[in-house]
Amino acid sequence: MGTANFEDFYEVPNLNFDISKLRNDLDKVLKAKKFNSPGVTHFGAIPLNQIPNDRSSIEGNNIRGKYWTIADETGKEVSRDVDIDESKYTQLVPEFENTYFKEVYDTLSKRFKLGRVRLLLKEPRSTLSWHKDPECRLHVPIITNKGCSMVIENVAKHLPADGKVWITNNTKYHNFFNGGEQARVHLVACVLDSPFKK
Repeated sequence: MGTANFEDFYEVPNLNFDISKLRNDLDKVLKAKKFNSPGVTHFGAIPLNQIPNDRSSIEGNNIRGKYWTIADETGKEVSRDVDIDESKYTQLVPEFENTYFKEVYDTLSKRFKLGRVRLLLKEPRSTLSWHKDPECRLHVPIITNKGCSMVIENVAKHLPADGKVWITNNTKYHNFFNGGEQARVHLVACVLDSPFKK
């Protein structure tokens, strides 16, 4: 076996957020609203941005979005869910105006061409489907534990909650699992310009 190749995990240089502010404001947000579970087990999402003045853009299937998966032993790839025009998501959801998330969102928006930005919950002892997305994802881990790993193809990596920012190559088959006994929360954004070589 060669050494694991982490080229599908990109650590964004010179960018660091205040993890205690993120956690404090996450607590405040969770007092006011619950994670929305859009028909996916052990998974929840709270949208941070929306299509300007369009609440329906952060409801139902719009919280999920298009992906491809290999669902069974046939090995056949199938597509799930609806196409989303990520580039239209340009307005911070008003509830986040007076939080540290606004500063984070503004900072990230200046540096990257973003689509939807969501707080994503992964429940303890759970996993996502084996799937690939239309675009890459930016992660700011807020609450995590050693039992959490992102898996891209056959490489697994733990992303610590230390204020650092990662971009992961979600256009390849991947998964996220939380093997801990504590909920995991990441801020996750769709990134429309990939830092990865095609």
